[in-house]
Amino acid sequence: MPDRLVVLYRGNRPPATALIERLADTVYATEEELPYLLPGADALLAWVTITPAIREAWPDTPEKAPRWVHASSAGVDSFLFPALVEDPGVTLTNARGVYDRPTAEYVLGLILALAKDFPGTWEHQQRREWRPRPSDGITGRTVLVWGTGPIGRAIARLLRAVGMRVCGAGRTARSGDPDFGTVHASATVPAALAEADYVVLAAPLTPDTRGMVDAPVLAAMKPGARLINVGRGGLVDEQALIDHLSAGRLAGAALDVFGQEPLPAGSPLWDMPGVMISPHTAGETTAEREALVEVFLDNLTRHVEGRPLRNVVDKRRGYVIHEESPA
Repeated sequence: MPDRLVVLYRGNRPPATALIERLADTVYATEEELPYLLPGADALLAWVTITPAIREAWPDTPEKAPRWVHASSAGVDSFLFPALVEDPGVTLTNARGVYDRPTAEYVLGLILALAKDFPGTWEHQQRREWRPRPSDGITGRTVLVWGTGPIGRAIARLLRAVGMRVCGAGRTARSGDPDFGTVHASATVPAALAEADYVVLAAPLTPDTRGMVDAPVLAAMKPGARLINVGRGGLVDEQALIDHLSAGRLAGAALDVFGQEPLPAGSPLWDMPGVMISPHTAGETTAEREALVEVFLDNLTRHVEGRPLRNVVDKRRGYVIHEESPA
């Protein structure tokens, strides 16, 4: 049994706390309490993940830092601070797998909403206006999914299933991929952008991907294309996106993540035509909390029994390198 497990929470504690407490000496901490409770802990369950609290509370000496940190999220950018990354004795795991299908369904919903102009239909309904008009189809449209991890793959599979043409963009170029067909690396991404009707961002936020969608990338996109971001806000140069939307080069965007969250009320994005805003909820479902705690309980059991953990993050790269099937 770990000497002590600290659970970082905000508002509601995770479900199945009795099962967690049966496996570990458990202490619950808010973000304000974490600096006092984290030192000396054996493990940390970050039920809250988008927060500076973990970095700010991290002990100054490795001897007092937890040896295992579990993020209840797919993205781990909040955890990639030097003291954690550079300590070889700290293992970081995440909730890989929980958000794959929900996010893919959300992306399909966004594409349909943009193509069929559901926001416009809703506005006409609110004004009691009967205004028939044609809408775009999605069959045969080309989608570039930028990010070829499990969430990107789930998106690609679902979009292919409804008749869209899908390709990917990732670290390594390849052909014959079972989900993406062709995967473009940096050298061929501009040509792929010029052909894509939709560009979907599903990459993790790392030093290599931060700001990857900048003004030149946006300029390389097909005129009239649409951008969908369900990855991280830091992937996109927001001001460059605003400029391109204002100039009418892009038909619109669906944005679930932002550089600053919540998105400030003064952001021009709120009122831009063709732009859909959602509050970082692409992967959330009514069953999310139970699925997240199930992944953690499996790893906690492994930790207690001394077996290999699942979903171990490569801290230098910022994501799980490959599917793991530890015993």
